[in-house]
Amino acid sequence: MSQHSFRASPFHHVIGKAAVKGRSYHGLSITRSVQDNHFCAVNPRFIAVVTECTGGGAFIVISVRHTGRVSPLHARVCGHSARVLDVKWDPFNDLRIASCSEDCTVKVWNIPPSGLKADLMLPSKDLLAHSRRVSLIEWHPTARDLLLSSAYDCKVFMWRLDSSDVPVIVINTHCELVLCLSFNADGSLLATACKDKKIRIIEPRTGRVLQESRWASHKVSRILFLWDLKMLLSTGHSCWNQRQFVLWDLEDLSEPLLEEDLDGGSGVIFPFYDADTHMLYLAGKGDGNIRYYAVSAVKPYVHFLSEYQSSSPQSGLGVMPKRGLNIRVCEVFRFYRLLTVKDLLEPLSFCVPRKQSEGFPEDIYPMTAANEPAMTANEWLMGQNKGPLLMSLRPKSEWFDPCLTETEPAANQNVEQPPPDLLADLRDWTDDDTQSQNWTSFSVSGAEACAPETEESRRQREQIEDLQEKLRQRDDRIHELELELKNMRKHMRATF
Repeated sequence: MSQHSFRASPFHHVIGKAAVKGRSYHGLSITRSVQDNHFCAVNPRFIAVVTECTGGGAFIVISVRHTGRVSPLHARVCGHSARVLDVKWDPFNDLRIASCSEDCTVKVWNIPPSGLKADLMLPSKDLLAHSRRVSLIEWHPTARDLLLSSAYDCKVFMWRLDSSDVPVIVINTHCELVLCLSFNADGSLLATACKDKKIRIIEPRTGRVLQESRWASHKVSRILFLWDLKMLLSTGHSCWNQRQFVLWDLEDLSEPLLEEDLDGGSGVIFPFYDADTHMLYLAGKGDGNIRYYAVSAVKPYVHFLSEYQSSSPQSGLGVMPKRGLNIRVCEVFRFYRLLTVKDLLEPLSFCVPRKQSEGFPEDIYPMTAANEPAMTANEWLMGQNKGPLLMSLRPKSEWFDPCLTETEPAANQNVEQPPPDLLADLRDWTDDDTQSQNWTSFSVSGAEACAPETEESRRQREQIEDLQEKLRQRDDRIHELELELKNMRKHMRATF
């Protein structure tokens, strides 16, 4: 991406905006665990948050639409006998979630479609093989019923959930604690960051190490595939104790492509990458800010866009899948920030500021990963590799397999309408059918469409067009005032 094409990109002016108080989630007893995990998992239907629990481990599952104060008596998933360390939703089933705990177990839970009405104690799968507490879990990105887990026993297990309760793959290549796991797009490669400061790229079916790197000036803590750019990104600390991120060539880990210091903070930097927009988000644990960048395959590789700033530090973050975003406001990414000091879960939307139009903005919503598996667990274990099935975010669209010559429709039972608009202060919001993204302004029958236009109907149409133009002007003015206010605040901070 050249400097000229970068400036012409529609994501050059992406802005982050937190939800108003009434659209956040209050009263959550968020975990105080010091484990460097996200503690929050989100899909278009439910939000799962790890909570404090006396005498065991628990997490709460609430509806995305259940904004406001959450009752302290709300039902929880409380089948673990020790603190829960990580939770992850199944990418192909919005009603199935996995959790791991200090009790050395991995459990899989089925959530009722209407949500929890009573405490859930019995898991659908109870996976016992680790000898020490389990710190990380990760679902396979394209194959159904495959779950990865890593524990303090330095072992990585692959579980097949549609068969026995014993791991089908055991990876014993690490001599110290695994800090982070990351699959590439088709699940054929696994990248790990270890406490021994080494980055490893592993063939997950055999456990064979394909590449290994240890850069003297970089203490790695998190790893992430930038699979569409054939790169790897890691975050950690430099030898001068500066937080930094490093870009690697996927084919050669002997030397980094880019090494950039961020600040002198102590919290872990969580990286998030959106391959659809080529945007990278860096959020530090204990920080109130989130930096975001545009990433390209050519030098200088990374272009700083802007930074969301808040006075409230985040202890964890969840990310909404693309199919749950609000396309009416051109939302391209959404975080859910855990604010432990306030017992608050705060949605944070990143949107492309542009005039609202009736057409679907295809330039900012390319085909994205669908919530349908590309293959079965047995196919992957037998050596097949398939990229994710793709879907369009256009309303009522169907997914298709890019490996096929013709598209094949499939029923998508897990897709639910996206939640109400979180940016409530940009326009008036009413809880009615017109807030659905499938709702259109005009709906006429065939007979009405063929009827000749009368003078009265023409006058009404002109009035409607005039009102629509005034609304567009109002939105433009709101955007101008927001920019002026932002610049004024920056000037005041610089002055003081």
